[in-house]
Amino acid sequence: MQSVPSQAIRPLSLNASLSSSRLPFFSFSLPIFHKFKINPSIYNKSQKVPLFLTLRCCSSGSVTAKPSSEDRRNRDVQEPDEKVVALRRLFSKPGIGIDAYIIPSQDAHQSEFIAECYMRRAYISGFTGSAGTAVVTKDKAALWTDGRYFLQAEKQLSSSWILMRAGSLGVPTTSEWLNDVLSPGGRVGIDPFLFSHDATKELKEAISKKNLELVYLYDLNPVDEIWKESRPKPPNNPIRVHDMKYAGLDVASKLSSLRAELVGTGASAIVISMLDEVAWLLNLRGSDVPHSPVMYAYLIVEVDGAKLFVDNSKVTKEVMDHLKNASVELRPYDSILSEIRRLAAQGAQLWLDTSSVNAAIVETYKSALDKYRLNLGSKGKIKNKRYDESNGLSEGPSGVYMRSPISLAKALKNPAELEGMQNCHLRDAAALAQFWCWLEEEIHNNVELTEVDVADKLLEFRAKKEGFLDTSFDTISGSGANGAIIHYRAEIGSCSVVDPNKLFLLDSGAQYIDGTTDITRTVHFGEPTAREKECFTRVLKGHIALDQAVFPENTPGFVLDAFARSSLWKIGLDYRHGTGHGVGAALNVHEGPQSISYRYGNTTPLQKGMIVSNEPGYYEDHAFGIRIENLLHVQEINTPNRYGGIEYLGFEKLTFFPIQVSPLVEGSARQWLWNNTRVIHKQ
Repeated sequence: MQSVPSQAIRPLSLNASLSSSRLPFFSFSLPIFHKFKINPSIYNKSQKVPLFLTLRCCSSGSVTAKPSSEDRRNRDVQEPDEKVVALRRLFSKPGIGIDAYIIPSQDAHQSEFIAECYMRRAYISGFTGSAGTAVVTKDKAALWTDGRYFLQAEKQLSSSWILMRAGSLGVPTTSEWLNDVLSPGGRVGIDPFLFSHDATKELKEAISKKNLELVYLYDLNPVDEIWKESRPKPPNNPIRVHDMKYAGLDVASKLSSLRAELVGTGASAIVISMLDEVAWLLNLRGSDVPHSPVMYAYLIVEVDGAKLFVDNSKVTKEVMDHLKNASVELRPYDSILSEIRRLAAQGAQLWLDTSSVNAAIVETYKSALDKYRLNLGSKGKIKNKRYDESNGLSEGPSGVYMRSPISLAKALKNPAELEGMQNCHLRDAAALAQFWCWLEEEIHNNVELTEVDVADKLLEFRAKKEGFLDTSFDTISGSGANGAIIHYRAEIGSCSVVDPNKLFLLDSGAQYIDGTTDITRTVHFGEPTAREKECFTRVLKGHIALDQAVFPENTPGFVLDAFARSSLWKIGLDYRHGTGHGVGAALNVHEGPQSISYRYGNTTPLQKGMIVSNEPGYYEDHAFGIRIENLLHVQEINTPNRYGGIEYLGFEKLTFFPIQVSPLVEGSARQWLWNNTRVIHKQ
């Protein structure tokens, strides 16, 4: 499954086989929080793409984009959107006073998948894709999304919305559009809990060019005000302990290594807000978020203690004992800002990853620090000097603003995590083999099946496998033209019947107790056209080229992206998404900091132990879609030479299920498939 434009992922996130023998349980040697061998200036700021889609437009002066209503024929005359109208009424209320409001996709933790109660952008716009930003002014409403969702957004947006195809020629960024449609002095409102500090800083600078003001609405979210009683309740599911045989390293060891990092940077505590980082560090799992085994929580780790901010009703006795053994205290989830103020009032030097920690937390800390320095500065009580955000010397504590060290530590899988990933992929492959045999038989017997029927049946096969918990994302089941919608979601009543005479794309994954899977296969049940054969073969050749790649250590993922595209480029074709994303071990299906993408801003090198997807594709709008995806584990390759005295790396496949041969033309791609076919033992 393709992730949002990523850090390696997000935020706003390839191989020949693991040994058939089980990996031994092991003890990790510290430290586990590795440092990048790259320019320190890169380490100071995460490579996460900002919440706003910031590809610059190439035109000069005023920029416009066609309304989504103009993209479709047979569209009714525009009618007012009741939700948007209600939202606009709040703009002039006392304490608000704004001219525009921005609604992002994220929750307070910059999550890709979020609980239903936080799906504000989907509620206000009707667009349900995982990536997008809505902006409502007093007379306009616009939504930005990337190429994976253009066709979906066309279908879901009402005629009152303008669809902004981010990255397309002439399409403005959110800030460019606001500067164009608002008068100087206009006020742009946001919920500071829903934006990273870096995103708000970038936005503030961009709209200041038109003398627009960014307004933080701390105490009220206008979308929540109009959602009212119909808004779903926050999740309240119990947390569970992630067993050591799957985690591979105990909490005390992880915290000890993290505290060594704190001391090394001069920080007295770190604020952790990314849900998968909290879950990984504490060896906990939850079910608050669809498809992701995480729970809504913040974590503050100090040199001599730790506090978990979570709804206490989710904490079982087993989890309570687990946390006590690691000397982790519990605090109410909504008390995070008061704790930030308390720490700042004591002069605490907090480590904040401003690419992921929300603006409400960062601004609260900075404001409280200003008061602390004001109170003590005149009395001459500030003795220690620290570096500020720009590495300039300042009096007293000012905060440490660097990428979270947990992101990389989590990405470098230990042997226990790799064993779990291998084992769950074996069980997953067995379920897939059973499913595809069933589907092929049904199709050949002329049984009419919808895309939803197929997705439901796959879930049925997976659910029977040991350790199955959930899907790792909504299954993408697309027949014919629907396969061209990169993140298509089939729904009852509107989905298509699987057509045996058209290409069928199935992108799916699962969460197991011991690992996470993600696999895409494109098949044909009849005779594909010459065009389909050529496109499929070129996608497969790109997949093979990346699968077989060998590269020197410290190579960032963007260097490898062209391997997967080269065969398509030769005939002038391409695809509008990255080639690979990181994958968590029994965690998020999309994780950073690594990626394989044309977005060359992510300079994170691929390292041993990382897991990435290999998923090139090609999509012909309103005709067909092709994507082939395996998961790969980065490993050292024993090359006959080691130029420069460095290691060379390559990939080992985690995915065990084979690729269909029948759509292919004859050639090297077919031979590679035969040479790399896995034998799947009965599970």
